[in-house]
Amino acid sequence: MSDARFLSMNRPVRIDGKPVDDHDWRNVTSPFDGHVIARVPVCTAADVDRAVDAAAAALDDPLPAWRRAEILDQAARLLRERVDEFAATIAAEAAKPLKTARVEAERAVSTFTFAAVEARRLTGEMVPMDAADVGEGKLAFTLRVPVGVVGAISPFNFPLNLVAHKVAPAIAAGCPIVLKPAGQTPLSAIALADLLLDDCGLPPEWLHVVTGSGGDVGDAIVTHDAIAYISFTGSAEVGWRIAAKAPRKKVRLELGNSTPVIIEADGDWSTAAQKIAVAGFSHAGQSCISTQRVYVHGDIAADFTAALVEQVERLKVGDPMDPDTDVSALITEGDRDRVKGWIDEAFGQGAHVLAGGRVVDGLLMPTVLSGIRSDMRVARDEVFGPVVGIQTYTSLDEALRLADDTRYGLQAGIFTARIATAIEAAKRLHFGGITVNEVPTWRADHMPYGGVRESGNTKEGPAWAVREMTEERLVVIQP
Repeated sequence: MSDARFLSMNRPVRIDGKPVDDHDWRNVTSPFDGHVIARVPVCTAADVDRAVDAAAAALDDPLPAWRRAEILDQAARLLRERVDEFAATIAAEAAKPLKTARVEAERAVSTFTFAAVEARRLTGEMVPMDAADVGEGKLAFTLRVPVGVVGAISPFNFPLNLVAHKVAPAIAAGCPIVLKPAGQTPLSAIALADLLLDDCGLPPEWLHVVTGSGGDVGDAIVTHDAIAYISFTGSAEVGWRIAAKAPRKKVRLELGNSTPVIIEADGDWSTAAQKIAVAGFSHAGQSCISTQRVYVHGDIAADFTAALVEQVERLKVGDPMDPDTDVSALITEGDRDRVKGWIDEAFGQGAHVLAGGRVVDGLLMPTVLSGIRSDMRVARDEVFGPVVGIQTYTSLDEALRLADDTRYGLQAGIFTARIATAIEAAKRLHFGGITVNEVPTWRADHMPYGGVRESGNTKEGPAWAVREMTEERLVVIQP
């Protein structure tokens, strides 16, 4: 599907079921070539107030579990039927290549499917009161009740599925949602909200989309007294500022990473090279778990590096709407220039540019560096661009130390043929998730996904998110 269908189209959002179409409008432009895709309203703090009031009122008329599950099941079915349509939207607004955008749309189907399961099985547990003499003769159990109104703030890099990871668990938990999508990529979120409200039977007071700036709309969501739970995905700097602004709320953060992978001498370095050639450059490296740092044993470093460079140089860079494109534009020219500056800085500090490192026709080429060090920004910080850096090591202790030398802690990986080595890495690496013989960029949407240290304080995945969006209430009965 061509992105021409979006050209100059006004896309109102809905608050309490009513379209917001009397505001100023802001252009949504293609990161690839800058043309206007659509226009969305510039919402204000007053719009947030209106949305929160309606959402809070919805709690007085809760949706039963079977109805929530039915809505989520219907959303999964319709998303499956409309994968191509949503993929085209993602590709247009985010410059995510169509083949990658389609994977995201298919993952959103999975996210809604598993959320429907959680809506059906959300339950408390029995408490054995007669385990103590004072409890003899009493019956006790816990209930899981909605935490309240959820304020969700989503990023640009997965404009459909990361919205789904907030909206679907909130519906499953019985929580109304006020959603602020990323300013660069609001169209997928608006389309998803339309699907839920128009085609799945979600009552209008249960989902409200507010488009606008972080300073106006985002802050209004974070500080609103009637919002009980904040779900934020984005940069560590912004995320921890949000947590500081709302100390009395449940603020759940899924943040960044400087993602490492270790390749042992006995590991399958050829498979690792194939996987990293995708994992480091998919969506131009704009993923929280994009493979960024590679620590490869010196005995296999030359072979691995040659294989990786060969495969990276085969990647097709260009128009995201071309089904053959592997890598396209970064989200803004400013981000492109920032990443290029980091590459140049690393080169000046002694790193070698083995592939890419230049801008061609406005696009930053997929870049492989060797000789990186922990004090370089391309290793120390989250690049969020199409850059993979390589450093060699001689012992497992050294590799584990280098991989763990970061303030982040989302996911890390290791390739090894020895189970003992894998277990040692899993025990010693301070990350929320460890992959073995798989790149740390891998994720299934029903697994517990989240980080430690500056990478966040929560676990996504419907089963975990739904529990966090509820509170446990104890009921004690004296018959």
